[in-house]
Amino acid sequence: MKGVLLVNLGSPESTNPKDVKKYLDEFLMDERVIDVPFWLRAFIVRGIILNTRPKKSAEAYQKIWWKEGSPLIVLSERLQNKVQAKTELPVALAMRYGNPSIKNGLQELHDKGVTDVLLVPLYPQFAMATTETILVLAEELRKEFFPNMKITDVPAFYNKPEYIKALSNSIKDYLADKDYDHILFSYHGVPERHIRKSDITKSHCNPEAGNLSCCNTPSEAHKYCYRHQCYQTTKNVISELGLDENKVSTSFQSRLGVDPWLQPYTDRTIVNKAEKDGIKKLAIVTPAFVSDCLETLEEIAMEGKHDFLEAGGEEFYTVPCINDNDEWVDVLAGWIDEFSVSSKQ
Repeated sequence: MKGVLLVNLGSPESTNPKDVKKYLDEFLMDERVIDVPFWLRAFIVRGIILNTRPKKSAEAYQKIWWKEGSPLIVLSERLQNKVQAKTELPVALAMRYGNPSIKNGLQELHDKGVTDVLLVPLYPQFAMATTETILVLAEELRKEFFPNMKITDVPAFYNKPEYIKALSNSIKDYLADKDYDHILFSYHGVPERHIRKSDITKSHCNPEAGNLSCCNTPSEAHKYCYRHQCYQTTKNVISELGLDENKVSTSFQSRLGVDPWLQPYTDRTIVNKAEKDGIKKLAIVTPAFVSDCLETLEEIAMEGKHDFLEAGGEEFYTVPCINDNDEWVDVLAGWIDEFSVSSKQ
């Protein structure tokens, strides 16, 4: 029997600093998020970050928390329910960090008799700290607890026409009655070293700021290159919507630590668009996130808006993530249908 497991990032159980600390510990101690030796990672996370950041992060979560709970969890549940209504296969939901866990999701499917799972990481672009960590953990859990279960994963879908169409239409619909001068595509940042580590050729990728020649040169490295996939997502939407390339930019948000991360940085770009480029009306899209979360609702819609207006901007629009958009639901249902009819037992 076949089944589906949708997997998103995760969220603290509540806005209580203790719950936020627990969540951050699981998240930041992942060796694919902070990819340094365990002793150093433990020192950085448990010796420094967890002694200062949980309270600040809890305050940020409090700003965006819904009555129903974490926006990311609530939106993911809505997506799950809508997808379930489109297919006869059982559809479970899991989070890489926090609850419901990937183990619980696999167990739920196992208890329903599922032996063949379509694993859907809800990340359009591949990255070590997102897609890869989900796939690795799912396989570890399968071997230990569900040895008779088969898992098939949906690869990064940044380049799939049906996804790009759904994403583009959601952007177009939101901005239909908005007057804007420029669109900024903001993707979650990763350390530059992650790009080099993911380069299967070990020679193609050069993630330094300002150097996009490798991203624009065809290579098998692009299959796992997060930066290329982000820029390609922007290009795909520009093409789908017929946008003026001169009125569209790409940047990267949410860096941590002192190591170089992908540039240009979103926070600086937002300020520069107002101060240096004279942009008065800015729209921001966040296509690295399928569901609205802390990074979109607080970091962009609140902090980003504040910084833009302080720098002289006048209008700031944050385009919602694709969330449980009906066209996006249909896209997922289509992939599930393909899986359902493939290699029937």
